[in-house]
Amino acid sequence: MGRHSLPDQYGAGGSDPRPRLRRRTVAVATALVLTIAGGAAAAVRSGLLSFGSACRDHPVRLTVAASPDMAPALTVAAKQAKDSGLTSDGQCLAVSVTAHESSKVAETLAAGKTPDAQVWVADSDLWVQRITADRKATRVTPVGNVASTPVGVAMVPAAAKSLGWPKKTYSWLELAGATLQDDSLRLGAADPVRSATGLLALTQIGAAAAGVKDGDTQAAALMKTLSQRASDTDAQVLETLPRDTSGAEQGSPERNHAVVVTEQASFTYNASADAGTGLDLFYPKDGSPRLDYPYTLVDKTRLSTDESRAAIRFMTYLRRPEQQKLLQKHGFRTSDYDAPQTLVTAAGGSSPQPFAEPAARPASDTAAEETLGTWTITVQSARLTTVVDASSSMSEPVPGTGRSRMDVTKSSLLQALATFTPEDEIGLWEFSTELDGDKDYRVLVPTERLGDTASDGNTQRDRLSAAFGDLSPVPNGATGLYDTTLAAYRQATASYVKGKFNALVVLTDGVNQDPGSISRATLLTELQKLAGPEHPVPLIMIAVGPDADREEADQIARATGGSGQSVTDPSQIHTVILKAIVAAGTQGGER
Repeated sequence: MGRHSLPDQYGAGGSDPRPRLRRRTVAVATALVLTIAGGAAAAVRSGLLSFGSACRDHPVRLTVAASPDMAPALTVAAKQAKDSGLTSDGQCLAVSVTAHESSKVAETLAAGKTPDAQVWVADSDLWVQRITADRKATRVTPVGNVASTPVGVAMVPAAAKSLGWPKKTYSWLELAGATLQDDSLRLGAADPVRSATGLLALTQIGAAAAGVKDGDTQAAALMKTLSQRASDTDAQVLETLPRDTSGAEQGSPERNHAVVVTEQASFTYNASADAGTGLDLFYPKDGSPRLDYPYTLVDKTRLSTDESRAAIRFMTYLRRPEQQKLLQKHGFRTSDYDAPQTLVTAAGGSSPQPFAEPAARPASDTAAEETLGTWTITVQSARLTTVVDASSSMSEPVPGTGRSRMDVTKSSLLQALATFTPEDEIGLWEFSTELDGDKDYRVLVPTERLGDTASDGNTQRDRLSAAFGDLSPVPNGATGLYDTTLAAYRQATASYVKGKFNALVVLTDGVNQDPGSISRATLLTELQKLAGPEHPVPLIMIAVGPDADREEADQIARATGGSGQSVTDPSQIHTVILKAIVAAGTQGGER
């Protein structure tokens, strides 16, 4: 039954027509309650009754796998939840928090496995997006965000002063450029393959470089330099700073004077730093991307109803004012519109650094993948042979562009070429049918270092740029895919260079049309024979346009440990190549 109101005459301010009966009833009820309470207390002391035993013996148990920077705050919150008797559907919560690098949990999920946790709090939604986009990965379900913290560049005081901190402001590209110009100002960051902090910063730098003349070259040079000082984790980045103010530490070539970190990391570092060794924090004027700590349920279908509801209950508990204060106490922001002055100051920030500016727009999947691809190429140094379909179908128009498939393909390849350094080795083949006698393929530029200069004074990069520009469809040419792929792969494995990322990239807009070629079965068998762990050369086959066969491309590529990709618009080729290189690189190829 629902709760009923007292009649008006018996309500507040009313008179009770039966005062004696009411007083007697209250007296009897009070005596009865005291008697029962006394008996119950005795029973509890004797162990006959156990109030709250469900909390002690049968709580809903949750394990939260949290980013190492967030884990301490959530551990305190979990203890407070237990101490306060937080319940979900009448059952107490027993929440345990374990610290795990977000990249490691993402690897586990990507492999289709389930970590020993019902809840995952990664440091960035970048990891969640990556898992969500992977159909083979274990599913995760976002239900909110715990907190946030902006990414900036922290420096030891002497370095910050040399750059005019706090009055002078810089863009990401300007800050990064300052470290390239001054040998005494060494910049460190976490590997963007393993760190969302590092990846977000590099993505911002890449976006800024796109709008500057020769910006791609500058960004590549920065990545090359930064790769020599990259740490595996965000925590290890802070360990590269000078340990004290002595000349030996400050001048050591092993020490960094500037590091890409979050506001929260700088806050935590400064809290335990000795006098004079705290960090000053630059907030780039073109926007500080943020870690946003998504709270996700892991493989929701395997969770019991009690576990799912308890997980959401703990999330709502974290939004209580007292828990928001707890998060702020650990250096996190709890609002996208508020930058607490005390937090900023403790982290090393100061006006007029733009610490209160809205966060930069979150990096898109495409931008992040391009950044990772550029990093992979730049850091590992690549040896790639690119094989381009020159059949007559490449003259077909790309809807909405007024350009042919070949024209758009050439532009995308030139864009990709700009991301490679002089140490990388790139070559170019074209194929159709019977291009060179009875061969379906022709070598246009042998695979050599981009920085090498020929007798005519042109570099390999110059020769490739010219060759890309000269590509044109062969009138009435068909697609000699199988013979070309096998020949190119034989050459790539035979010329394998140890210590580089070796790969073969084949772009085709159709299926094999050469009736005199080898069969698909023979191609797969021969590729499997050539592929091997001693000289891994993943084949990246890109199916371009509606006439290409993505499933066949993937089947052929996987015979070598590579991957098949598909694009409807050739302008996407640049991004897809970078994405495929990242995927191949993370599968354990030779570096």
